[in-house]
Amino acid sequence: MKIGILGSGQLGRMLALSAYPLGHEMRFLALSEEDPSSLLGKTFIHNDDPNIIRSFADSSDVVTYESENTDVSIVNEISLNTGVYPSEKSLYISKHRGREKALFDKLNIPSAPYEMINTLDDLKSAVYKIGLPAILKTATNGYDGKGQFLINSESQLLEAWESMSGVESILEGFVKFKRELSLIAVRGVDGNLEYYPLVENTHYEGILRLTIAPANNINKILQKKAEDYMRLILKEINHVGVLTIELFETEDNLIVNEMAPRVHNSGHWTIEGAQTSQFENHIRAITKAPLGDTSCTNRYSAMINIIGDYGDLEKVLETKNANLHLYNKAERERRKLGHITITSNSIDELNNSLESLKDFMP
Repeated sequence: MKIGILGSGQLGRMLALSAYPLGHEMRFLALSEEDPSSLLGKTFIHNDDPNIIRSFADSSDVVTYESENTDVSIVNEISLNTGVYPSEKSLYISKHRGREKALFDKLNIPSAPYEMINTLDDLKSAVYKIGLPAILKTATNGYDGKGQFLINSESQLLEAWESMSGVESILEGFVKFKRELSLIAVRGVDGNLEYYPLVENTHYEGILRLTIAPANNINKILQKKAEDYMRLILKEINHVGVLTIELFETEDNLIVNEMAPRVHNSGHWTIEGAQTSQFENHIRAITKAPLGDTSCTNRYSAMINIIGDYGDLEKVLETKNANLHLYNKAERERRKLGHITITSNSIDELNNSLESLKDFMP
């Protein structure tokens, strides 16, 4: 099949690398021919020309997207004549934090208390209801810690609101958690579901730095609870493809933080660490192929993001159980340039590899 991807970043790149062994062809709606995916398929440069979008769609048998920041109107236009997975509904809900929270409320999925914010007075009122500390976030277009402000005292309210530049925002109560987890699942057009194991994530300055898969000390009850949340969401929005939920593990519960209707950074370990990667399973789902086995190939896996500068890449290549994935990006502060995956058969082996690559982590 001819698969079109709205976007041409590293996620589109890795989707393409998984699609080619299955016999598919790729097209990308890109901002530049220098994007990470540009050499992996026919590239249509998106410059607000509706003819470009039409040509991209007409050349594709099916279309998907790599970011929840994708323009919903483009998905709507393309879907008139070409199948788009996940659908407009998945995108519409997940690109707005308020709509996400409303979905969680509807499904009785626990999440942080929240209030929508459009003015400074709204913020003052919300703080009175929710209390402090709390986190103010832009309702849309936030990622990797951008568009967020942690409020610890009322003296910060004006500064917090001004940092949002007047855009619609959401105030979320601060959740006291033990650790951050995520769950990735894939759903086919026929409704079949496959789940990957819960993984543990470590962030620094709002950016994911390390994922351990599967997360340590996860019992069947906790895994099932996360899968129950996921199943409710997937069924409610009739999602097709990969979907990710990020969670907080508290002393006595799992709290859903947010969701992403796409392959996810915390699932990059699946390239070497699972029988079928999240990227291949997304391709399988949107092309109506049988879903692949999501079980782990090794007892433990890990993923380290390469952020800002490349560092000593020879050290990665010298580590026998490490795999290097670069995105062909120029160095820039806080930019994701690539990632390292590690596969191990013992926790000691995993820890030794992580120690040898510690310079890649803050």
